[in-house]
Amino acid sequence: MADKQLLEPGNYYHIYNRGNNGQDIFFENANYNFFLNRLDQYLSPFCDVVAWVLMKNHFHLLIFVKEEVSVNQLSYTATQSPKKIDVHLQFGHFFNSYAKAINKKYARTGSLFEKNFERKPVLSEEYLVKLIHYIHHNPVRHGFTEHVWDYPWSSYGSIVSKKPTKLKREFVLNLFDDVENFVAVHRKEIDYSGLF
Repeated sequence: MADKQLLEPGNYYHIYNRGNNGQDIFFENANYNFFLNRLDQYLSPFCDVVAWVLMKNHFHLLIFVKEEVSVNQLSYTATQSPKKIDVHLQFGHFFNSYAKAINKKYARTGSLFEKNFERKPVLSEEYLVKLIHYIHHNPVRHGFTEHVWDYPWSSYGSIVSKKPTKLKREFVLNLFDDVENFVAVHRKEIDYSGLF
């Protein structure tokens, strides 16, 4: 991971990865829920999740790395009491935990994920808006659904809902002005130039 950019507190990042050799990382609905539960357990003390989508063979997360983390907040770690608080290690623990559980459940061996997860810093509000749209439109772009609101494994539904969520809903809606504009923008295609 030496060639990968470090995740710095106080910054937003686009985190993504896919299955080794493009293989699936989700095999049934329970896997998606398990991934989201592990994400919450391992990463919520370190990061706020802004947007996400889980596809059969890859995922995208938009996260904000918190400025301060207390060891007391760690409800689920690989060790009883970690020697240091490190968001990179916690991402590794999260992905390893998910991969080990999948390998055990489906009697598979070897690497589940392709490589170290990718991370790209988000440097402007315009980039944030484009990235949220891109994340939610992933299932449409890959032919899994015709409309973003029909795909169950993304944060779109949580953002337009009034149900309680750990997602940074108000932050996202403020980026789009309000829920009506969020929905209206998501009904359109936009130019993703500059994202990659």
